[in-house]
Amino acid sequence: MWWFLIGTSCLPVTLVIWSCAAFVISFSIAVLSRHVPPLVPFISDTGTFPPESCIFGLMINFSAFLGLVVMYFRYKLIQALNERKATINPKLNTAALVCGALGCLGMCIVANFQETTLRIVHDIGALLAFVMGTTYLVLQSFISIRMMPYHHSRLVCGFRTILSAISVIATIPMIICYSLAARSSSTLEWKPEAKGSSFQVTSAICEWLVAFSFNFFFLTYIKEFQTFTINVRTVLLPELNEECCNTF
Repeated sequence: MWWFLIGTSCLPVTLVIWSCAAFVISFSIAVLSRHVPPLVPFISDTGTFPPESCIFGLMINFSAFLGLVVMYFRYKLIQALNERKATINPKLNTAALVCGALGCLGMCIVANFQETTLRIVHDIGALLAFVMGTTYLVLQSFISIRMMPYHHSRLVCGFRTILSAISVIATIPMIICYSLAARSSSTLEWKPEAKGSSFQVTSAICEWLVAFSFNFFFLTYIKEFQTFTINVRTVLLPELNEECCNTF
């Protein structure tokens, strides 16, 4: 059996591959179409104009859906492990899921509201995606440390902690520099010698760094997702079951 078909490990694998493909494909088309400069554009800049905007919107929406599914499965895994040995406060597990879900919502907003059309809505979605996504990484790193060595190894915990720290450190200058660069008329039309371009480049670099920190973090889920499966069972309510039988 292929390793990515063991348990539910295909989910984080698919999520990471699909998300990276979304970034690379939209970036390549945007650069080849001369819609963005090749020197570190913002991620959303590569999905503003057609045809790349269509691909960007479709792929990022599906990435948000996959991300939510992976986060929910992770939530159910911790819930099941907690029933065997209570080490994690259920409220902390729920809080992590809520933060992750809000981050996925932010991704959908970014994908569907281009910055050249509704910039305020787009920026709110981006802020929601990066801040809530970073918070999710921090909470999951803390949960992993609390469950060590019962379910997580030191290597995995250390890697997750490093990625969450990178995400936190990069998110702060990303927001600050973007606010300073936003004084310009457009985030797409800029020149290296223009005022505020250094803030824009810094913010864009931090944005890409945070985005790939998310992807690498989900890569650490592969091993533990190989240890469980989720079954769906259909249960008819007694009233509905009786009504259906009388109808036939």
